[in-house]
Amino acid sequence: RGVVATCNYEARSWGVHSAMSMAQALKICPDLIVIPVRMELYRQVSQQIHQILQDYTELIEPLSLDEAFLDVTDSDNCKGSATLMAQEIRSRVWQDLRLVVSAGVAPNKFLAKIASDWRKPNGLFTITPDEVDDFVLQLPVNKLHGVGKVTAQKLERLGIDSCARLREFDRLELVRQFGKFGERLWQLAHGIDERPVEVEHVRKSVGVEVTLPADLHQWQQAGAVLHHLQQELQRRLARHTGHNAIASQGVKLKFSDFTQTCVERRSHTIEPR
Repeated sequence: RGVVATCNYEARSWGVHSAMSMAQALKICPDLIVIPVRMELYRQVSQQIHQILQDYTELIEPLSLDEAFLDVTDSDNCKGSATLMAQEIRSRVWQDLRLVVSAGVAPNKFLAKIASDWRKPNGLFTITPDEVDDFVLQLPVNKLHGVGKVTAQKLERLGIDSCARLREFDRLELVRQFGKFGERLWQLAHGIDERPVEVEHVRKSVGVEVTLPADLHQWQQAGAVLHHLQQELQRRLARHTGHNAIASQGVKLKFSDFTQTCVERRSHTIEPR
């Protein structure tokens, strides 16, 4: 009833991928070996890797337990070479934890993220400033940060399948077609990403959810689950007090076929927490 958190490359060769329903994964790959999640272990290992990263810079922006941006612009390690630092980090993680990691080195976050995926599962790829233009031209648009399934389909209808094709479109025309994101598309197609590495992350939403082990058939049962979720939400909100305001509240329902619906209500009076 749950979903695939991650899978190795052999499983992926069968068509299994992250976020796929486990039922579907077992259907297309009956011999799939399912391993229980060990979140506490993952957190411990993540902290160990983070300690290694801190030897190279204090400017670290975690994306998840196993991914982070580093700004090493002013680091004196490895004679200031970001590529040599990446090599050394990968070597130390293997020596200390026996884990392989991939790394991407580039002038900005957008390109560094793509570079980190370029030679997975155990590789290093560098995009120098002189190589940015040629590298971006070859990229398909679905590699751009923020381009999901719906945006990719709209771009496809406009005949845009690559950054080279995207560059042929006028900047104002992209804004007309995609709103503010059109400006972002134009920038990415030219290899521009001015987002800084943010050490402190401002949480913009807090939520709780649960996948039930068995179907519920009575409203009273659903009410008990909702009550538990509400209590957990209150606990999480208490950990994020401050000047942030609650602007809206929402409820998400996911059905057996993994389609989902969401109902959101804007707050009439916004109270800071």
